[in-house]
Amino acid sequence: MTAAVSSDLLSRYGGNLPRYTSYPTAAQFTGDIGPADADAWLRAVPSGTALSLYLHVPFCDALCLFCGCNTAVMRNPDGRAAYGALLIDELSRVAERLGPGRPVSHVQWGGGTPTTLPPGTLRQVMQTIRRLFRVEASAEIAIELDPRYLPDEYPALLGALGFNRVSLGVQDLDPEVQRACGRIQSHAQTADCIRRVRDAGIGSVNIDLIYGLPHQTEQGVGDTAASVAALRPDRLAVFGYAHVPWKQKRQAMLPADALPGPADRLAQRARIDTVLRRAGYRAIGLDHYARPADRMALAAEAGTLRRNFQGYTVDPASVLIGVGASAISAFGPGLTQNATTTAAYARLLADPARILPVVRGVRRTAQDRLRADVIEALMCDLRADLADIARRHAAPDDCFADAAPALGQLAADGFVTLDGPVIRVTEAGRPFLRTVAALFDAYRAPADVTRHAAAI
Repeated sequence: MTAAVSSDLLSRYGGNLPRYTSYPTAAQFTGDIGPADADAWLRAVPSGTALSLYLHVPFCDALCLFCGCNTAVMRNPDGRAAYGALLIDELSRVAERLGPGRPVSHVQWGGGTPTTLPPGTLRQVMQTIRRLFRVEASAEIAIELDPRYLPDEYPALLGALGFNRVSLGVQDLDPEVQRACGRIQSHAQTADCIRRVRDAGIGSVNIDLIYGLPHQTEQGVGDTAASVAALRPDRLAVFGYAHVPWKQKRQAMLPADALPGPADRLAQRARIDTVLRRAGYRAIGLDHYARPADRMALAAEAGTLRRNFQGYTVDPASVLIGVGASAISAFGPGLTQNATTTAAYARLLADPARILPVVRGVRRTAQDRLRADVIEALMCDLRADLADIARRHAAPDDCFADAAPALGQLAADGFVTLDGPVIRVTEAGRPFLRTVAALFDAYRAPADVTRHAAAI
């Protein structure tokens, strides 16, 4: 890809946009959806349907100032163990509504930092999952971890519990950037963490990098990418820093005057892209990279890559069940979200009626499902056949006519090519993928409304 994009184009396409990990996005969630809806949608899941489980642990050992996740520092081991008991309680309620032995094709632990749970607590939750559900032999079982605070006994525990992929944050290795962000992590810590999980038999390692942080430079992010690539992770996620201090107050502590502008962010992204491609990684979708033999690269090649609240995934499940505070679930009829704070989550689970801890969500219309398919195709495949998608949804041929003028402008700017109803995003357009997807978002906020992070 190239970083040579004019200031006019950056101004035209540099607005605030969702990340499109779902459609409708979480911005459309309301309190009109609650426990009764989640109950009905769970009970309606057809027998034999493979499920994906996501478990959210909202605790960290230390907070990074750039982080936008729902997490807080929890020092008390008893409090962490008590949260694990809540996860077990919610899992049992989910299983009661689904019925016994439902197949699970994917288990993802996120946060926060799930490895803040006491080892015995993690073991209990995983044993509960295997008791209540039928985890398929081919299931990807993944967990996020922090190399700075990985307990000595954890790698062997993860291997024994069947985890086969870990994701660890690096973000940037430059000391000045790390000091500004409140995350001090050496290259040696990262390398040692990877060695320990590999030795425990965990075959797949993912590393997260971020560009657009305070004091980052094009040279610096390239050096970090090269250092990390030399550790030979199987996948990398390369995120643009999402500066949303109106949502995450901790971000206001970052030196705003040291944040790179849109042109610098694009140049940083391009430098990382060049380094990783030269190291043998394949670009996947908007912001992922994988080795050619990795399951994600193979899925992208086969056209089976998916996108959900965890980002890009090889998981084929059509139903995602989120467990834990703030966790989001996706069903055919709609999306739900649990109470966001641990205290509110615990209060709902204390209800004697054994309700689900859902506080908001959105019901999907036929139009939502139509547009969701277009957005996912663009985000995953960088291609969408509008006529074919409309036909599959029994929609009229001109159902996307509203996007035509903007698509024409994107084509003129070299970001897409148009072959009748088929849209293809070019390499120059890859950084602007969210802009292309947004043309099919019926709920897109006006340009002057600050709701999401910058698209570039």
